[in-house]
Amino acid sequence: MVSASSDNPVESVRPVIDAVAVKVLISGGFGVGKTTMVTSVSEIVPLRTEELISELSTNIDDVSGVEAKTSTTVAMDFGRITVSPELILYLFGTPGQDRFWFMWDELSRGALGAIVLADTRRLDTCFAAIDFFERRRIPFVIGVNCFGGVQRYDVAEIRDALDIDPFIPVRLCDARERESNKKLLVTLMEHVMAASRLSAGPVPAQGY
Repeated sequence: MVSASSDNPVESVRPVIDAVAVKVLISGGFGVGKTTMVTSVSEIVPLRTEELISELSTNIDDVSGVEAKTSTTVAMDFGRITVSPELILYLFGTPGQDRFWFMWDELSRGALGAIVLADTRRLDTCFAAIDFFERRRIPFVIGVNCFGGVQRYDVAEIRDALDIDPFIPVRLCDARERESNKKLLVTLMEHVMAASRLSAGPVPAQGY
């Protein structure tokens, strides 16, 4: 008599694959589209910690170029996306304003990599994020958020302006578009794997 557990021999020998969950940061300056990106790509209702910008922030927060923005992230944004049955990404959007940067150290713990969103109207706002990840040797890619579909500069010009290493990917994106954001996340994963292979170095020859 065949037991119930052996009725399907294929099922009985199929390996159980546990999904790997990794932490990814979405960073950049104030108003570059971090919350928008996490919201558009997350497969769950994202956690958002936005508060209205009040008069108390006058002369403290730099809103030049984004004067119409009425809210700001004060802690983090959080979302999740399943890239494949084997890989789940947990997305943490960092606060963009200077007075909330103390959160970055905590959020970066255990992060596999980061996306630094850039606004070509205010490229200088992403310098702090680039410096932060370079100092901590956290792999990152640059996502140039083309607001309104407008591409003001080509990738080579942006790379020169940011003065980043040639191996760091720079990609145009639209933080409002889910597919655009997914491609940017795939670029980050490919960059992380390439960086991991480089840091491992060549495999030493085996002596006989």
